[in-house]
This record gives sequence, structure tokens and C-alpha cells, in this order.
Amino acid sequence: MPGFEIREVEFSREHLHGWSDADPHLRNWPVVYTLDGSGQIYVGESLNVAMRFRQHLESPGKAALTRARVVIDDMFNKSACLDLESFLIRLFAGDGRYDVINGNEGITDADYYRRDAYRATFREVFDALRERGLFTQGIAEIENSDLFKLSPFKALSEDQLTVVVDIVEGLFEDVERGTASRIVIQGSPGTGKTIVAVFLIKLLRDIQGFDPSRPRPEMSAFDEFFTEGASQALDAFRVGLVVPQQSLRRSIQKVFAKTPGLDAGMVISAFDVGADPGHFDLLVVDEAHRLTQRASQGSGPRNKQYAEITAKLFGADDRTKTQLDWIMAKSTHQLFLLDRDQSVRPADLPGRVIDGLVDGAGERGRRYRLSAQHRVRAGTDYVGYVRGVLAGVPMQPRDFGEYDLRFYDDFGAMRRAILDRDAEHGLARLVAGYAWEWVSKTDRDAYDITIDGERLRWNTRPVDWVNSATSLDEMGSIHTIQGYDLNVAGVVIGRDLRYDRETGRIRFDRTQYRDRNGKANNKQLGLTYSDDQLLEYVRNIYTVLLTRGIRGTYVYVCDPDLREYLRPFFLVGRR
Repeated sequence: MPGFEIREVEFSREHLHGWSDADPHLRNWPVVYTLDGSGQIYVGESLNVAMRFRQHLESPGKAALTRARVVIDDMFNKSACLDLESFLIRLFAGDGRYDVINGNEGITDADYYRRDAYRATFREVFDALRERGLFTQGIAEIENSDLFKLSPFKALSEDQLTVVVDIVEGLFEDVERGTASRIVIQGSPGTGKTIVAVFLIKLLRDIQGFDPSRPRPEMSAFDEFFTEGASQALDAFRVGLVVPQQSLRRSIQKVFAKTPGLDAGMVISAFDVGADPGHFDLLVVDEAHRLTQRASQGSGPRNKQYAEITAKLFGADDRTKTQLDWIMAKSTHQLFLLDRDQSVRPADLPGRVIDGLVDGAGERGRRYRLSAQHRVRAGTDYVGYVRGVLAGVPMQPRDFGEYDLRFYDDFGAMRRAILDRDAEHGLARLVAGYAWEWVSKTDRDAYDITIDGERLRWNTRPVDWVNSATSLDEMGSIHTIQGYDLNVAGVVIGRDLRYDRETGRIRFDRTQYRDRNGKANNKQLGLTYSDDQLLEYVRNIYTVLLTRGIRGTYVYVCDPDLREYLRPFFLVGRR
């Protein structure tokens, strides 16, 4: 039997009067509680929950809450309660049944005595709350959802926390002095750049809405910012989150729509920024390497809009201006989260522009780096290993322990294995480089990809493909998967990459690369791209695909010579 119990009571003065008299746990013991009503929920912890409830009853922001539940355990201590509080907040945010009205400044992930034992009990608490109807999904389902993965209530790692605190301190100094600022955060795939962006914006909005009567979390790293002075300094402070990729942008918009204090309209494209009639105090740009320079935008209206925005902002259609210039012109403060090695098209910002942005931030002491790996359970070295292997750098084959790294000669076998992993863990998908024509875009009965007798179509949805009903029977592209996590990624390396035995080098095959915008010369700027230049983008694409899998990565290579070259690097430790 679980060692905890859950007390329920109507959250009103009438029902709470005398409620705590008979039990000292309600007046002098660490507990965790929930308050819910009208589609909202609040999760808290307290050493004196009876007094804390009286405080909450005075808060206008909790007027709609009607039911209280208190989790009591004789083994609870303060650290365990802070941990359980954070655990439940994250799961409620990911479940989506309720709008979580907590701030995110109290979310913790601190170690403490016997944490693993306590966390086993947390799952029992979750099950008990789910039986009472507070959750609609199980933990595994919640943790696979975009609402969970992109939540502003994620616990920050030590390096993420240090960066956010430093950025907020610097931002307040700049606002107080009336000076502009430009900040850069660099990080490889899986280091949590998007999480930092979302967390920071939620934190700033909570500081804006500071209510001195609201009980605040103890031991928060952000306590010093929650003052009336800080709130006034951010009065009418306009923040936007720029996300270049359409699919990822839509997913984050759903998260913002479910988070009090945020709204979907805050998550925008660079075109939205350029067309906006107003000015932003702060623009946070996620995946900033995917901002574009002047090039073919894939449609006539977009090309026309590019010219119109540039002319409006700079007085003339200066074709050397990029979307980065738009961002700088439309905001006082900017935060760019980027990884130059994740640029996947020539239309993306040129490397020299990214380098100039990074170097400038470094000279001003506003350059940060995230290094801890939070996605791939193979460890931090895995990303560098994959990049080195694809770049032809002399590498020693590595063993990544329990990470499920497999190499296949039979695509059908890999496809079946992906279906098995999806049945086990969910979020197992096939993804590939753009080495097949997208015939099914215009002919719904056609198949795009045939490998070893297996037939598939490219992703039928450009937005939220990972969670679509047909995704298990389809192949995802770089444009639907960049920025997302999978539990297991089945990666197909197409014939756009070959291995030249004579030179001992991986080379690019332009005839097999089907992304027209990915290989087209830039007529707007008079630029032509060599095979070696395009090779860098295609390598980046496959690096991104090979670093999506949390639990494992399965690899199939179409070119026979490249298959034999890569085999030893992805078979280490497999029997």
C-alpha cells in the first residue's frame, strides 16, 4: 500500500473553516497540494497548507478554483515536496486538460537524499490523481507530447539555469540604462535551446505580472527579479518568439495557447516581424541559423513580400539585407539561439553573417554556450561523433553503451523494428534525406520512395507530422523533424551522399538531391553553389536526422560503397 494519502476539500472559506484542526500535518508538515476549477489548476507545496490556503483565497487570480487536494506522507521532507511539486506541474502542463496557472520560476531538479526512492512514490501519487480524474493520459503518453517537450515548466539543467539568470540580469541592466542589447546562445542538437527560449519568455511574463500578494516559491534562483520595481521596468515590454520553421512554430503556438500569461500570437515568423506595424522590445529567435538571406522564397507572393519589407525598413529594396537585419531593425533587444552546423539550405543565413553575429556578442560579453546533452542518451560526445564521421574526419569507432544504435542492410527489417519500438515507447519514426521526388504531393495515389521492395510516401502533413495519424507509414523530411525529439529515429541516408573509393571521401551527388530550393543557385544575389558547398548542407541535414533519437538511432544507407564505409561506425557494441 502507498504510504501517502490524499485529502480532498471544497476550496472555499466555508469548507476550510476548522478543516485543519484535527490533523497537525495540515498546519506543520511539508505537503504538496493542487487547486483546480474552471479548466485551471495550481500546484503548490507548503509547510503550513492551512495558512497557505487562506492566502490563496485572498488572491483574485485563484477565484475560479473550487477544489483542493492535499498529498500527505509521513516520509515527506521539504526537498521531496519541491521535487513532487515540479513533477506534477510538468505533467499537468503536458497533459493539457488544465491550464497550469503556476509561474515557472520555482521548477527544480535538485538532487537530495534518497531521491530515487521518493520518485517511485511520485508515480503512485500521479496514478492516484489520475484515478480522481485530474489527468487524461499516462506518464509515457504525456512525456511523448509536444505540450510536455516544449513546456515552459521544464526543469532547467545547471548550464541552462546559469545562462537564463545571467541573461535576465543583463536585460534588466540594459532596460534600466536604456541601452540596446544583442545576445547569442550556441548549442548543438539536444542541448535545449528551444526550452531555454520558451522558459525565458514565460519567466519574463510572470515578472511583468508580479503580484506581491501571491505566495512565492522558496529557494528560487529568480527571487531577486520578482519585485514591483522589476515589474514596472517591464511594463508594456513587448516580447516575441521568432521560429523560422513552420512545423515547430505551430507546435510552440499550441503550447503558448495553453499557458496563462502567454498567447499563440507571440510565436511568429520573420515575415510576421517584418510586416508588423509596431516595435518589439525583445525578440527571441530560435533556430536563428534558419533565418534567410535574399533568395527564392518558393513562391511569388513571398518574394514580393521580402522586397516590400526590406524597402519599408531600409528605404529601398537592398538585396544584401537578410531576415537578421529585419529582426534587428524591429527590436531593441535580441536573443539568438543558434547552431551554425544546423543550416540546411543555401538560402539560410550565410556562415560569415552567423560568425559576425557570434563574434560581436562575444566581444560584448553576451555570448553563451549550452553543452550538456538532454536528448540523446548516448551522451554529449555522440553529436560530435556523428558530425566527424559524416565529415570524413579520422574517427575511432565508439561504443555508446546502452544507446540503441543499429545499422541495417535490409530496409524492411529496419521498418519493422521502428514499428516495434513505436509499440513499446511511442514516437519511433522513419526519416530521410531529400533524395526522392515528392510525387505524392500532386498525386495522392503515388508512392515517393521505394527501397528493397518497401514503398512509402513523404510526410503528408507539413505541420505536426510526428503526431499525425499516418506518420508511421510515411517518411519524414528535415523540414518536418528539425527541432523535434523522437524516441527512436530510423534514418535513411539516400543516394545524395556517396562514397568515392578512389579519393576516400564522402561526396555529394547533385543528380540525386531532390530539394530544388536546396540546390538552386541564388539568382537574386548572383551566387552559384558548387557540389562541395552543397555537401556541407546535406551533411548538416543528416547530422540533424541522426541526432533526433532519445533512446536509439537505426541507420540504413542506400549507396553500397557508403554503406560499407559507415558500417563500422554504427555497429560498435552490437552483437
